Amino acid sequence: MPKVVDHDQRRVELVGATWRLIARDGLEGATMREIAAEAGFANGALKPYFGSKEQLLTFAFEHVFNETNKRIDNATGSKKGLAALRLFCHEVLPLDEEKRSEARIVIAFWQRALVDESKSALHEQSMEQWRKRILVHLRDARAAGETLPLISDDDFAGILMNMLLGAQTSAALAPGTSTPAQLISHLEALLRLIHNP
Repeated sequence: MPKVVDHDQRRVELVGATWRLIARDGLEGATMREIAAEAGFANGALKPYFGSKEQLLTFAFEHVFNETNKRIDNATGSKKGLAALRLFCHEVLPLDEEKRSEARIVIAFWQRALVDESKSALHEQSMEQWRKRILVHLRDARAAGETLPLISDDDFAGILMNMLLGAQTSAALAPGTSTPAQLISHLEALLRLIHNP
């Protein structure tokens, strides 16, 4: 009887292999042949799933984004306001090895998005989803009297997004200056700017 292949699981395994290779050898070292070998597949076995490294990289970015959103949903639950915003940020910030690996995938994707309009558009749509989520938490916080009216919600959402994305870059390129404790300290300093004591 032929073996039943879980195609979704195989795609996730290939994403995992891509993460490991990019973390170890950089984007250029993550060739289709090396990705197949890392995942334990024959080179030709990737073709039914991804026709090119570009397709695989796009899938990897989407997978990272979706997994992060699942973690955010689980962490925030029914919480609102600044408590929910803080938990949102903790799931985006590269506070452990898994999230630092995800940051490396994102940075590799950004490199390609600079010259690929479809990747750039995907990134823009994804970040707009996060910006809208941040704004919901900020508006809930404002309605509950948790924040001071010193800065608009739109401006603070932009500042926070830049901090989160910058933290991913710093954690990947200069991990010694972006430890989990430092990143959490930076986040708390930023939240204190709007917190109504």
